[in-house]
Amino acid sequence: MMVDLSSFSDEKFDPKKWINEVFQSRHPQDPVDKHLVDLEMKLQMVSEEIAASLEEQSAAALLRVPRTTRDVSRLRDDALTLRSALSAILLKLKKAEGSSAESVATLAKVDAVKRRMEAAYETLQDAAGLTQLSSTVEDVFASGDLPRAAETLANMSHCLAAVGEVAEFANIRRQLEVLEDRLDSMVQPRLTDALSNRKVDVAQEMRAILLRIGRFKSLELHYTKVHIKPIKRLWEDFDLRQQANKVANEKSETERLSNAQDFHSSMISFSSWLPNFYDELLLYLEQEWKWCMLAFPEEFRTLVPNLLIETMSAIGMSFASQINLATGDAVPETKALAKGIIDISNGDLPKGAKIQTKHLEALIELQSTTGSFARNIQHLFSDADPQVLSDALKAVFLPYESFKRRYGQMERAVLSGEIAGLDLRGAAVTLAGVQGVELSETVRRMEESIPHVILLLEAAVERCINFTGGFEVDELILVLDDVMLQYISTLQENLKSLRAVCGLDMDAISTKKDSAERREAAPNARKVDFTSSEEEWSFVQGALQILTVADCLTSRSSVFEASLKATLARLSTSLAFSVFGSSVDQNQPDIVNDDGSGQLSVARRAVLDVAAVSLLDTPEKARKLLNLLEQSKDPRFHALPVASQRVTAFTDAVSELVYDVLISKVRQQFIGLSRLPIWSSVEEHSARPLPTFSAYPQSYVTGVGEYLLTLPQQLEPLVENISNSDPNADEAQYFATEWMFKVAEGATALYMEQLRGIQYITDRGAQQLSVDIEYLSNVLSALSMPIPTVLATFQTCFSTPKNQLKDLIKTDSGNQLDLPTANLVCKMRRISLE
Repeated sequence: MMVDLSSFSDEKFDPKKWINEVFQSRHPQDPVDKHLVDLEMKLQMVSEEIAASLEEQSAAALLRVPRTTRDVSRLRDDALTLRSALSAILLKLKKAEGSSAESVATLAKVDAVKRRMEAAYETLQDAAGLTQLSSTVEDVFASGDLPRAAETLANMSHCLAAVGEVAEFANIRRQLEVLEDRLDSMVQPRLTDALSNRKVDVAQEMRAILLRIGRFKSLELHYTKVHIKPIKRLWEDFDLRQQANKVANEKSETERLSNAQDFHSSMISFSSWLPNFYDELLLYLEQEWKWCMLAFPEEFRTLVPNLLIETMSAIGMSFASQINLATGDAVPETKALAKGIIDISNGDLPKGAKIQTKHLEALIELQSTTGSFARNIQHLFSDADPQVLSDALKAVFLPYESFKRRYGQMERAVLSGEIAGLDLRGAAVTLAGVQGVELSETVRRMEESIPHVILLLEAAVERCINFTGGFEVDELILVLDDVMLQYISTLQENLKSLRAVCGLDMDAISTKKDSAERREAAPNARKVDFTSSEEEWSFVQGALQILTVADCLTSRSSVFEASLKATLARLSTSLAFSVFGSSVDQNQPDIVNDDGSGQLSVARRAVLDVAAVSLLDTPEKARKLLNLLEQSKDPRFHALPVASQRVTAFTDAVSELVYDVLISKVRQQFIGLSRLPIWSSVEEHSARPLPTFSAYPQSYVTGVGEYLLTLPQQLEPLVENISNSDPNADEAQYFATEWMFKVAEGATALYMEQLRGIQYITDRGAQQLSVDIEYLSNVLSALSMPIPTVLATFQTCFSTPKNQLKDLIKTDSGNQLDLPTANLVCKMRRISLE
């Protein structure tokens, strides 16, 4: 059995574990005692061997100690000797440094003089060469060898740069400028021929000459000059066709005027012609791009985009004018006047001419055509420098910039015209008893106008995205807010007119004490005369429908504002990604980074983003826009802050009007209640005993009670209307119940107010009033409404005999009765509580 001693050196050595492992490794047939005895003997023998080896090695180590000590002493002596030698060397180096510093300075001066002498020698050689070149340059030009002439001029330029600003060579410098212009003019005819006839070798030779004399800008200008002419001819094709059609249709002045409709129909539409122009222009640019890759392999990425930029700049004003006329063609009125959307914005047309939705749709359609062309250009110029590509894309959309600057004004005019065109007036009142028809018709038109207006606003948002890519969304928000205010103001004006239709003018002055005073205060006030119960409740139904108008306006405006906020949030992400290539970074100081990464991001977009191009072009506006879009992510942000407040105010006004309508009959019934003669009537003496009061409530209170009991049935259609628009029917039912309680509470308050106005009441009047109050209390109980303590106190005090009322009040002590009301009743019944 072998013993492995390596495990004994482990820091985590566990004797018990080691013994168990060794024990498990024994042969199953070996006795346990014998195995343990053998293990112990082997461990003892190994330990003895280790002890003997340790003793032997320790003795040998002790013998080596004296020799090691002598070696250490010798090394110490050698180190001291080496230190002394190094100190001596350092001393010598310091002395040498002091003596050589002056020598080094002298050598530096000599070297400087040598360099200046060499520079002077080279300058003299350049000056001599410059003089020689100046004298022989005319011969070179006379030979007609343009490359040699370019090389000569390049050498002269190099020599002039070497000699610097020397007065003696000023005339040569002027001569060089003249010669460079002369060579440039000699190159132009050959370059024109090479560009026109696709001569690659000649074009490359002329390019080399211009580059040699530093006239690369001349190459760009000449290339653009040569190729912009055929492109302009493509553009002028539209006017030529129009003029040709005019000549063909102008047979005589009279005939032309009589066939004006046929004349206009034969004219070519700019919107249908523009795609063909873009196709031909794109084909021309593609051909130039391929040819320039061969002729100008280092400059083609700049030459062809610059050609497009210069072309769009040259035709920009004409392009914008054609766009203006094309938008006018979308509407017959402006088409007949040959005017467009810009003319209307400037006020150059009669007041009846207004910007319409079709004008903007035509403008958006034209820009969509341009956008398709821009995407093709982006693909064609994908290898161009990002800044050059960005400039080319901006040039493509340049004709639309004047329209985009007016976008807010145009959208405001469109929406304001749509709102002003809404007819919210009801049927005219020409016969008595048709007020309910006018009210119902007006409410119907108001309710139907709300989704129509919301669709108009949603269409405006879509137009803003399509036309400006969201870049003018800040202006759009202001427009939407103002248009909503205009619409809500129209609704509020209708509410004011409905008050007169509902006959509330008389109710407004119902606090007058005398009916003659009311007639004098409002001689023109119109009072609703309910000729029948059916007419009465149709009128109430019409008033209740106004609540659905408020509910519809609140819900639709809230949904639209939430949708607008979601649109702003999407724009915040998309615009920031288009510019920065990532989400918005609040620490981003500028729209375009100093390293040009903004342009690089836009240039690499798979789909052209019109707004991103505008963002880069106007960084200050872009910064404000992105801040607004970032604020829209805040839940507290209101996209239409003023309009939201006006919606709330309109809802309150509707609630006030509906309440006044519902409470109107109650007010009419209670007019003059406190001055009814029955309250002060005395008992009539008769030979036979008669009841001293009527056993039935009076007509004024029964009319109010029947009205209140019938009101829940009238509220059912309101519940159905709200339930259809609101999936929660319980809330709609609660809404109707709330209105029921509101009217009942109002009627009770009016009744108690009239009761407080009674100055004197007899026992007979008190008994009758007690019956009236009891009837109204029963009606309130049937409506599941609690009886107010004040009303219960009136009923108790009027039903109690006069001689027992004083004791009742003292006995109650305010537990069941309202003491101020009880004291007031005592005053009415002339009872002293003292």
